[in-house]
Amino acid sequence: MPTSLLNMPDWWKHLLEADQRLFLFLNNKIAHPWLDAIYPWWREANTWIPLYLFLIVFSIINFGKKAYPWILFSVITLVLTDQLSSHIIKPFFERPRPCRDPFIMQHVRLLLNGCSGGFSFTSSHATNHFGFATFIFITLGHIIGKWKWVFICWAASIAYGQVYVGVHYPLDIFCGALIGTFIGFITANFFNKRIGKPQHDQQ
Repeated sequence: MPTSLLNMPDWWKHLLEADQRLFLFLNNKIAHPWLDAIYPWWREANTWIPLYLFLIVFSIINFGKKAYPWILFSVITLVLTDQLSSHIIKPFFERPRPCRDPFIMQHVRLLLNGCSGGFSFTSSHATNHFGFATFIFITLGHIIGKWKWVFICWAASIAYGQVYVGVHYPLDIFCGALIGTFIGFITANFFNKRIGKPQHDQQ
């Protein structure tokens, strides 16, 4: 057991056990061949490169030179979420991924070619995507209207996919989503107050 968890209280042990049971239910029971084909592709970062390029072009066309601070803060948000999840939280908790946990790995439906390296808590996919989605929600919500909710649903679907393919527990997703949302909230509100909400370029 990781050193950081040797003296964990009983309530934390019970929480982890419940998390494992929920994972096995979602990973094994809530399954469909169509989702089996879609989710390994859906969760890949490269899948969404066209979306990121679209947002860059969209911001430049609509905001002109004012788009560059928005792009910069988007990148800052992603850097903060990824660094916090991958380089601070994961090494501290050292929770093995379900597909590497000797107690349940034989029951995991792993839909990837191999089990991802590194630790499980928190999910960087959840942290990064919820941070970015929240940043868009707050900074562009006045322009894109109801479409802002699509980004939240998009982040949630990718985060859930980490459980579905067998590389993260639900608790990894939930906590990662909370942390990402918090960071996105901070960077977006800082941007809106210090830089100003993006507006259509009048030139």
